[in-house]
Amino acid sequence: MSVKIGEKIKSLRKSKNISQEVLAQYLGVTFQAVSKWENGSTMPDVEAIPAIASFFGVSTDELFDFNLFEMENKVTEIWQAAAKCQDSDPGKAEKMLRDGLKKFPGNDILLNNLLYTMRAPERSDEVINICKSLIESTKEDDVKYDALRILAETYAEKGEYALAKDTLEKIPEIYFTKLQLEAKLLKGEDMFAPAQNQKDISAEMLVDMFLVLADYYEEKGEHEAAANQLETAKKVIGALKDDYNDGIWSETFYQYYGESVLKKIEEKLKK
Repeated sequence: MSVKIGEKIKSLRKSKNISQEVLAQYLGVTFQAVSKWENGSTMPDVEAIPAIASFFGVSTDELFDFNLFEMENKVTEIWQAAAKCQDSDPGKAEKMLRDGLKKFPGNDILLNNLLYTMRAPERSDEVINICKSLIESTKEDDVKYDALRILAETYAEKGEYALAKDTLEKIPEIYFTKLQLEAKLLKGEDMFAPAQNQKDISAEMLVDMFLVLADYYEEKGEHEAAANQLETAKKVIGALKDDYNDGIWSETFYQYYGESVLKKIEEKLKK
């Protein structure tokens, strides 16, 4: 039995394209222990089996007595609870996610959410390492491209322009989103949440682009053009000030984003 388990671990590890050292690091064991598992000389401790199954995202009951559906539910509970306090108390959210990673080492979803609690400049090296790990190992496209986005943003914040540009080249250009298509093609409750989410995402992106262009014109000395972009951004935010709180989010676009950005725009226009 130990040989079969070892062969399965080796096969899964190679399919994920990671070394014994990386797997050992995620599981909190030595790489020699992983090597012994794989060559069949020893078996993983019973306590380690759920963690191994979680890391590889498998539900092979005959080898790993672990229920993948149950694991996914527990992971969802953890990241959703962390998301609720992500903005108000990022330290608390980070602890919740790190505690979750002790139970489910290397879980892509938990690692992806962990990145959102660590965006301080002094933690950029750790953010970069996690992003690189996700990009190389995840099988989920949304996690991979989100990690690429955060990696590019982190490089840019560090002033490493060439690395940021190279990272962005790895993200495909897509002129539609799944949310957009769900909103347009589905009906009733199936389209409601996607439409509400896409509405807020689109509004935020639109305002961001006005601000980016305002900075561009300002750097060129074209102050009138810069002011025009800022004034237009104000109108977009103002148009959504009284938007109906649909219940999808605890706050509306204006509350979680627009109000604070509006203050920054007013400050820029006074200069």
